Amino acid sequence: QVQLVESGGGLVQAGGSLRLSCAASGGTFSDYAMAWFRQAPGKEREFLAVISWSGVSTWYADSVKGRFTISRDNGQNTVYLQMNSLKPEDTAVYYCAAHSTFPGAQYRPDYWGQGTQVTVSS
Repeated sequence: QVQLVESGGGLVQAGGSLRLSCAASGGTFSDYAMAWFRQAPGKEREFLAVISWSGVSTWYADSVKGRFTISRDNGQNTVYLQMNSLKPEDTAVYYCAAHSTFPGAQYRPDYWGQGTQVTVSS
């Protein structure tokens, strides 16, 4: 059983940056592809980015491509989401997720964190 804990959310002005972290425990971190999602009030959960177990392969949703960067440190059992040029529409609860396969992490994660709130003011 893998436990995921996100951190790094907060309040930021439009145009600013934040880096989210997701610490994993309870499993072998390098066995899992990792992904980030978000959910805004009244909206469905949205896929943002996925990274392979090695970190070599990544994939992004068009809505964040060029602004957000996913990375991982297998030695620290942590995945990151660097968010730049933030917009008010990026306001949401951000979640990390895990699956043993790259597409699985994007479409059907097995494990989810509890989420961290990101609020972008205009």
